[in-house]
Amino acid sequence: MNPYLASIFLPVLLSFLLGTRKNNKKRGVPVDVGGEPGYAIRNYRFEKPVESHWEGIVSTLAELFEQSCKKYAYMPLFGSRKLISREIEVSPDGKSFEKLHLGEYEWLSYGEAFKAVCNFASGLVRLGHGNDERVAIFADTRSEWQIALQGCFRRSVPVVTIYSSLGEGALCHSLNETEVTTVVCGPKELKKLIDISGQLDTVKRVIYINEAGVSAEVSLAKNNSSWQLSSFEEVQKLGQENPVESVMPLASDVAVIMYTSGSTGLPKGVMMTHGNVLATVSAVMTIVPRLGSKDVYLAYLPLAHILELAAESVMIAAGASIGYGTPLTLTDTSNKIKRGTKGDSSVLKPTLMTAVPAILDRVRDGVRKNVDTKGGMAKTLFDLSYQRRLAAINGSWFGAWGLEKLLWDFVVFKKVRAILGGHIRFLLSGGAPLSGDTQRFINICLGAPIGQGYGLTETCAGGAFSEYDDTSVGRVGAPLPCVYVKLVDWPESGYLTTDSPMPRGEIVIGGPSVTLGYFKNEEKTKEVYKVDERGMRWFYTGDIGRFHPDGCLEIIDRKKDIVKLQHGEYVSLGKVEAALSVSPYVDNIMVHADPFLSFCVALVVASHNALENWASKQGISYSDISELCKMPEAIKEVQSSLVKAAKDAKLERFEIPSKIELLSEPWTPESGLVTAALKLKREIIKKTYADNLKKLYS
Repeated sequence: MNPYLASIFLPVLLSFLLGTRKNNKKRGVPVDVGGEPGYAIRNYRFEKPVESHWEGIVSTLAELFEQSCKKYAYMPLFGSRKLISREIEVSPDGKSFEKLHLGEYEWLSYGEAFKAVCNFASGLVRLGHGNDERVAIFADTRSEWQIALQGCFRRSVPVVTIYSSLGEGALCHSLNETEVTTVVCGPKELKKLIDISGQLDTVKRVIYINEAGVSAEVSLAKNNSSWQLSSFEEVQKLGQENPVESVMPLASDVAVIMYTSGSTGLPKGVMMTHGNVLATVSAVMTIVPRLGSKDVYLAYLPLAHILELAAESVMIAAGASIGYGTPLTLTDTSNKIKRGTKGDSSVLKPTLMTAVPAILDRVRDGVRKNVDTKGGMAKTLFDLSYQRRLAAINGSWFGAWGLEKLLWDFVVFKKVRAILGGHIRFLLSGGAPLSGDTQRFINICLGAPIGQGYGLTETCAGGAFSEYDDTSVGRVGAPLPCVYVKLVDWPESGYLTTDSPMPRGEIVIGGPSVTLGYFKNEEKTKEVYKVDERGMRWFYTGDIGRFHPDGCLEIIDRKKDIVKLQHGEYVSLGKVEAALSVSPYVDNIMVHADPFLSFCVALVVASHNALENWASKQGISYSDISELCKMPEAIKEVQSSLVKAAKDAKLERFEIPSKIELLSEPWTPESGLVTAALKLKREIIKKTYADNLKKLYS
């Protein structure tokens, strides 16, 4: 062969062959387990579920934190940005928006963080909080959240975690049910507490995290409650001046009562032991490559969600640095960032991030919008480079490889990577299924693998996790080393473990990360938790999955989301929504199906930028986005886009919404229509838009 041709084709052939071999790698293997008959898989590297990565040394989260603080004493741990200024910007239509100018990150070392934790633990005792009482943390994600959590752990005090976006009814329910006596809260959460102070039965002490502009809320609290009110700094100072000995917990002790975001009804408190969370942390430590003290993690998801709590625990275990941000200050163009100043990712330059699919979808849409706006040669170059990289990942002979990949990365994708700081080497997606389109797009543009994870609050996020060298999309990987994953038959809907070519059924998870159950809710606990004859604890997820030949799991349905139509066809609402959300016009979507009818409909929250760009090209005039969403031509355009997305996803005709309504107002956790993890609250949306749905069916 010509040496020049050989230099081109031999590397491609080698890459193709290696890729083929990699795809055939066994990542999960069958295992014999007890309990209900089914098809069970374990992680291919571990014979039995992992409980601790530091067997005989660390058995609780308190011990893990202390170990890391001693080992990495002088390394940076918690980073927070200093507020330089807070400004109000008024848009042309008269709406006001708060804009922040934030400075560099200021850091607490591991050693300094450990002192802060010990001081908080001592201060808590000196305030009068007893070890048999519970503390609630009701605040946005920040360093004080972790310091309070770890301080409670050093006194064996169980922590109740509550989403900062929780509504009044759910907040009262969570605090009263757990008989919380001390609440740690942020400034805006303090105001919420004041509003419901008369409905709280057991709260005696409130510790507020000081921040510019909080004085009004503190004065209001002092005048309108009988609580013992202290600032976070006061508690730490009190503890520093009056230290007390630690009372370390056992692995079997409850560490956290985590209230779910409540997609249906009131939230349930999931009881997690130190051993439960440690098992998940230990398992993830074996999956993510080269975790260490050189890593920088950008934390912005709710710490009241197990995904973020577990992720930050992994970072602490590895000696990494955690820089705190918010979803509204994440990038240079985020809503709360003052124009001309830097977002969190640009300043921090993280190497690791966790994200939920909704956020990754927005990053994808933002990049596409930017490329389409530029048009011309820039768009042509981006599309060409993307297709070449996609072909390479799919194993095509004509895909970009080697030097060509480096060229595309430098010329085209470097600018995309700069959106998240330019140094991301691994990204974890969890909380909901990630579409294959978004996964591939982010993977190519960021040049970093996406580990798609699957787990639930009830399993401490322990379930399945896709490995860094798995280039497939749409799957959630093999079982984590801390669990077994089993499929059991669901004959009512035709999902059987004997199905060919892949076994299918309800996903059941067993192992040391499976939690104790729901707080003060024995009936619900017995319904979904089971202990088998070998003593293994199992959780019945309600999700439907199938196992691929290599032992990797794919989520294909959910029991609660399946509706049987008039003529017997089954519609999986979640599956349809995931397929339709690929449309550039969709910011959010809820499909609704009435079992007494033969078709479904959809409520579509419009992507303002995409719809306005379309209207501009069509020469359509309108006063505001609300008026545009009501225009028949806009509805027709979005409907056509949904039909195209549905056909691309090979949906059945009855799965495609016959009618849609365009909505201009976004669904946010603050509005109560989605959870903190951005999952739909179907029942609340159905009630809120009952008249709209009725109109669609008429």
